Amino acid sequence: MPGYADNPLCFVADSGIHGRGLFAHGDIASGTWIGHYDGPKTLDNGMHVLWVEADPDVDGDTADGWIGYNGTNELRFLNHSKQPNGEMDGLDLYARRNIRAGEEITIDYGEEFDATA
Repeated sequence: MPGYADNPLCFVADSGIHGRGLFAHGDIASGTWIGHYDGPKTLDNGMHVLWVEADPDVDGDTADGWIGYNGTNELRFLNHSKQPNGEMDGLDLYARRNIRAGEEITIDYGEEFDATA
């Protein structure tokens, strides 16, 4: 498994939410760009697939208006929260609020995500 140590703002460690998670190295101010979700496009769902609303004029083939990206960097370990401290803008992750050093960085997977599945 890669070291996932390229991002100076965050690191991967065991999570109390699920499996492994993404955590802040130091304090991160609200609005800060944390990183870019890297990975190839896919139409298949999977554990580390981030679904982004597609622009049909640009993206071509999509799955019901969405395109998946099969994560290959540390952002693939973002866990879900209904009160997230992070937010995706396309493939870019930003801090929604101030995040403390050592705090897990989370995003809301959306209303169709079933946390019990």
